[in-house]
Amino acid sequence: MKTHFFQKCSIVFGILLLVSSMSLYAQKPTAYVNPFIGTSNGGGTHPGATAPRGMVSVSPFNVIGSQNKLEKDSHLITSPYVHDNSFLTGFSHVNLSGVDCPDLGVILAMPTTGPLETDPMKYGSTYTEEDAKAGYYTTTLSKSNIKVEATASTRVGLSKYTFPAGQANILINLGLGLTPEQGATVKVVSPYEIEGMRFVGNFCDEDAGAGYAVYFVARVNVDGAETGMWKTPSNVSGAKIYGERNQGKPRIYKDYYKEVVGNNIGGFFTFNFDEETDVELKVGVSYVSIENARENLDREAKNHSFLQLFYETELAWNKLLSRVMVSGGTEDDKTMFYTALYHTLLHPSILNDINGEFPMMRTRKTSKTEGTRHTFFSLSHTYQNLHPLMSLIYPEQQVELVWDMLDIYDETGWLPKSALNATESFSSVGDPATIVIADTYLRGIKNFDINKAYEAMKKCATQLEHNPVRPGIRNYLSKGYLTTSDEVPIAATGAYNCADFALSKLATALWKKADQYKFAQQAISYRNLFDDETKFLRPKLEDGRWVASFDPSSTDNFVNRSGYSMGNSWQHTFAMSHDIVGLTKLMGGRKRYVDQLQRVFDENHFDMSNLANISYPYLFTKIRGEAWRTEIIVNQLRAKHFKNAPWGLPGNDQAGSLSAWLVYSMMGIYPLTPADPTYVLTAPVFDKIVIVLDTDYYEGRLLVIEKEGVGTINKIVYNDNSYREFSIDHKKLVNGGRLKFILKE
Repeated sequence: MKTHFFQKCSIVFGILLLVSSMSLYAQKPTAYVNPFIGTSNGGGTHPGATAPRGMVSVSPFNVIGSQNKLEKDSHLITSPYVHDNSFLTGFSHVNLSGVDCPDLGVILAMPTTGPLETDPMKYGSTYTEEDAKAGYYTTTLSKSNIKVEATASTRVGLSKYTFPAGQANILINLGLGLTPEQGATVKVVSPYEIEGMRFVGNFCDEDAGAGYAVYFVARVNVDGAETGMWKTPSNVSGAKIYGERNQGKPRIYKDYYKEVVGNNIGGFFTFNFDEETDVELKVGVSYVSIENARENLDREAKNHSFLQLFYETELAWNKLLSRVMVSGGTEDDKTMFYTALYHTLLHPSILNDINGEFPMMRTRKTSKTEGTRHTFFSLSHTYQNLHPLMSLIYPEQQVELVWDMLDIYDETGWLPKSALNATESFSSVGDPATIVIADTYLRGIKNFDINKAYEAMKKCATQLEHNPVRPGIRNYLSKGYLTTSDEVPIAATGAYNCADFALSKLATALWKKADQYKFAQQAISYRNLFDDETKFLRPKLEDGRWVASFDPSSTDNFVNRSGYSMGNSWQHTFAMSHDIVGLTKLMGGRKRYVDQLQRVFDENHFDMSNLANISYPYLFTKIRGEAWRTEIIVNQLRAKHFKNAPWGLPGNDQAGSLSAWLVYSMMGIYPLTPADPTYVLTAPVFDKIVIVLDTDYYEGRLLVIEKEGVGTINKIVYNDNSYREFSIDHKKLVNGGRLKFILKE
């Protein structure tokens, strides 16, 4: 039976006495969360109020209007909020963080004053006095002097608006959003409540028909509202028609209790206040039905004031963030660390309603779970570091995610790749679920059906016909590589190799000798694409000849036939971290390997925002005598690309993957090779890091990582004994290990 992860957090408080000397506890971890980090420079995050893995987040929506520098219809904007912008048109209630493609960003609530206005370009406003922390956001709208505060439970957004005296309005705009889909319904239920649906979907250009509904119930807590709806028809050109004078003009339906359907529609509450008045708006959300949205609202927030709900959400964040406690470092270091950890706990997010119901994959039929069903598996981004981080710090969450992947296999016949709200785009490269499941099992988290998992993984790796997980598999298995007749052949070949390495490792653990050998051989087939002349991975044509006019620095610019997925050969050639020995031989020996790898950094071929090469700085730890390079490069990258500022991420957070890199890098350990349960080592940022281990999964209670001195690593000590390697087994750490780095100038 699945267990909600909040139930596992109480262990923290029994251990705090052991670390009471740590200076962090002058403040709670949430005091070091800055949700504005990543809201500029293409980071794709938003500062909205949300609970851990919340279905709902209440975020300012400021990405439409010519007043803004970056507008969603003229730029690729995947977040409802960009810090560089200054004009907002509401607060959206379902949002994504750190994604490549726009979707959701809908159910916008907007408080206004004066006569009712339904045109967002007219009622929109600049804003001041903006602030945010975990579970809370606030600003003041310049046009109306309305103070806005927002918080959220898992499935309910709660906003508090402080209105000045006079006419006040709350608009629920269902026409705006980031989703490429259109269509909505809205209905006034009572003077307190409006319900409806917004159509969303087609994430990353999914197939037609992949759209779906998100349902909501919006409720206010103040008497005396005049309610209604509006609909703005589109202009119709051509033959003369009746009603021509009112084309494109909003039609207001006051005190109208029937459903309205359309694209540019919404509902409103209007009040007349004699004095300054606070109004609370609660919005419950569901992907199943309006009835479930109402039940979510009633059971999570019906009797909660704004402060009560915020305190509960803040407590939930503090419990989770307190699994890792740090001391030393600067205040900015702590803020970057805990904000990064916060970002890793946003996705995958919760899909099921409070009654357990959720839409199944593909059919969207309603099913029910006794535990928690999650969504938004951006696995090609998160398999490298985010899921291993969950296995280390939050194993009870990680196993829930594996359960969900296996449920998706039951529902669709395939493991997920880019699953979002019961839809699957299969838009990413590789077979990442195989890697995640194998890695989880090999790290000692085994309370899932490993036989079903192995069946699913082997199907993805072997089925030749109609295989959406591994496109081009026929070429891969017959030639050992994909060709230019397939999409991104270099990236895909490497990704399939990594998955086959994971399968081989798992087969070894399960005593499946034949599979162990078979998949181990397949895992090194990238060698067929290694060009001895250039010393790079180079695409091949269908007939086996090399692609002519090869330039390893040429980036694909989204041209899929070039061989690479959003990168170039520099950023893919060293990605085979499971075969460093083999690649070293291909390169011509250790020195040539190291020299070529160093050129990646010296000649600016490394892209911190590209997950294909994100592990490159740690590769030097595998070459004896070269680990010092990792220490220098990681410190340089961290100082250059990560800041306590809106532009504090080097690019799109990719569902928390860049943040996971930072968490690991600041702790001094990194999972270099997925499905190889070891960590490579570098100097941590903090003097002391204490990870509270889950004793349901690990023998130890605490993992302690310490740093002594300044400068570079002079000595590593594990459990009071000198340790001469720059990698360490996961099992050693979770048995209650104590790892100490002694530095020397």
